[in-house]
Amino acid sequence: MLVTSHGTVEPTDVTDEEQAMAAVSEMGLHGLAMDMVGAEEDFHFHEFDTVLFVLSGKAAAEYPDGEMLEAVPGTLARVPAGTVHRDVPGVEYRGVFGFSIDPADMTQPINKPASG
Repeated sequence: MLVTSHGTVEPTDVTDEEQAMAAVSEMGLHGLAMDMVGAEEDFHFHEFDTVLFVLSGKAAAEYPDGEMLEAVPGTLARVPAGTVHRDVPGVEYRGVFGFSIDPADMTQPINKPASG
């Protein structure tokens, strides 16, 4: 397991979307499967805890201190609410996200601007 000041990445036996959605549900989280492409964006944070089961490709986030967090198939990333980050441009992946709040209840914008 990789533990950083921004989150963790740990190995998992989850290999497909059905398993990932079941695991997210067992965690008491709200699941959403998505194809993602990292875009140029400013640093931001979310008001909810997030877990991510990467099913294909590679997810990558950058933090203001220059640290990077990468997750590949067979790993689970956990990022607490309030963690300031941005996606790495051009990185593509499919994953199942688990959110601590229902996506329908997320306030807009979902990406809250980082102060400073």
